Amino acid sequence: MRFTRTSKMLSVAAIAALSLSACGGGSNESGTSEGTTDAVIVVDGSEPQNPLIPTSTNEVGGGAILDLVFAGLLSYDAEGKPQNEMAESIETEDAQNYTITLKEGKTFTNGDPVTASSFVDAWNYGAAAKNAQLSSYFFESIEGYDEASAEGSTVETMSGLEVVDDRTFTVKLSQPESDWPLRLGYSAFYPLPAVAFEDPAAFGENPIGNGPYMFASEGAWQHNQQIELVPNDEYEGPQEAQNAGVTFKIYQNDTTAYQDLISDNLDVLKTIPTSDIKNFKNDLGERSIESPYAGNQTIAIPYYLPNWDGEAGKLRRQAISMAINRDEITDVIFNGGREPAKDFTAPVLDGYNADLPGSENLEYNPDEAKKLWAEAEKITPYDESEPLTIGYNADKGDHKTWVEAVVNNIKNNLGIEVAGKPYATFKEARTEATEETLTGALRAGWQADYPSLYNFLGPIYATGAGSNDARYSNPDFDQQLTDGLAASTVEEGNEAMNTAQEELLEDLPAIPLWYQVAQGGWSSNVDNVEFGWNGVPLYYAITGK
Repeated sequence: MRFTRTSKMLSVAAIAALSLSACGGGSNESGTSEGTTDAVIVVDGSEPQNPLIPTSTNEVGGGAILDLVFAGLLSYDAEGKPQNEMAESIETEDAQNYTITLKEGKTFTNGDPVTASSFVDAWNYGAAAKNAQLSSYFFESIEGYDEASAEGSTVETMSGLEVVDDRTFTVKLSQPESDWPLRLGYSAFYPLPAVAFEDPAAFGENPIGNGPYMFASEGAWQHNQQIELVPNDEYEGPQEAQNAGVTFKIYQNDTTAYQDLISDNLDVLKTIPTSDIKNFKNDLGERSIESPYAGNQTIAIPYYLPNWDGEAGKLRRQAISMAINRDEITDVIFNGGREPAKDFTAPVLDGYNADLPGSENLEYNPDEAKKLWAEAEKITPYDESEPLTIGYNADKGDHKTWVEAVVNNIKNNLGIEVAGKPYATFKEARTEATEETLTGALRAGWQADYPSLYNFLGPIYATGAGSNDARYSNPDFDQQLTDGLAASTVEEGNEAMNTAQEELLEDLPAIPLWYQVAQGGWSSNVDNVEFGWNGVPLYYAITGK
């Protein structure tokens, strides 16, 4: 058996520097010794929110599929270190102008070549306002993004992208940015074949990729049941499949999945249900993992809700935060398997700081919480006809127990009406968040796309960002992010990101609760199970016994 014990991440500087040279590629670097097997690995999954288009998938159910079906310029190994996939080289002299050269002979599973246009066309599609892609924000660094993404714009291309030849394209950013190359392994930057643009919705039901796996057949996505993937025999790279396929079985709750796991009817379970956390190590022994990763849990409170905007809303957010006893919840409910949050990022990231000004707003202080609530009442009385609810998905993650604990903390310490609001599926909850139809707060959180402080800030809290569930907008925060990306050193960039966090710790568009820990397990039928830096199993490396 192999176990991941992820600790401090590589610095962004080291990773970015590595990504600019020809690293990885061409061979299996998973470290498995048994070789490939004929076993199909059955793992737990959740129903994707949308058709599987890389630029419009920003949740883990769809993301897990995309990361196996597609391959980008880079990918990340178990420790978060980038390795070349489609890229032969990524070169720059000024961190603003990049020349990207692709490896020769790469193809999509329909036989079409992976060319420079495959990337440029996909990125332009993702950025253009008319396509309304959820991950559009990831292209905001590229020159011309503002024109293409503006509401009502008919511009379909970004001026900073240019195809030189079939294997070469150039990228011009609006300014030098310290971590831009590091982002290129994220799914928003995956290439697309020409057929994808003919009917994107239909393509998303049966995507044609260039990654280590492909759909087993047309219709392999059996909605709310399973998604069957088989190896792509034409793929050559660091994530080459060591098994005969991966089937994502879609469960309606993690308790059922856990019972299947201990009965050897499920091979890998990414998240142990809260109700089984105290026993899973005894149940599974060496077939279990508990390790920190780059992820957190929050409660997002939209600014479009009554009671929660303006100065009174800010005071109420702070009061809610101070009314939550994170130490007690993480100890009692999670059996010590979570760490109370001190900021909006994660401790495993380079640049993390647990002592930022404003972090006291995340400490349990019921007396101060009462005072803040009373101050808010003097400004604008609380409209009790709109009581606070905290939404959570009931299908994955077993969130009900901790949400009820948070609800009781708030009720007992502030004397207001609060209730949990279950959604049948994660997809349903994400749809309301995307469509701005939430009627209360929502259980949120973040699983890192790439190892950087910025990834926990920009995509979630910058004005107009696709994952900005709270619809937060603060020009000072936005500017500090921009300053951080333009910093000449990683250390300066991290300082700016943490300065930006001071704004968040004051405003609390979302309330950080705790940092996530990978708590998962696997059956006695599989071997070589490893969880990566972001808490996701390395599915391609898993073998049967």
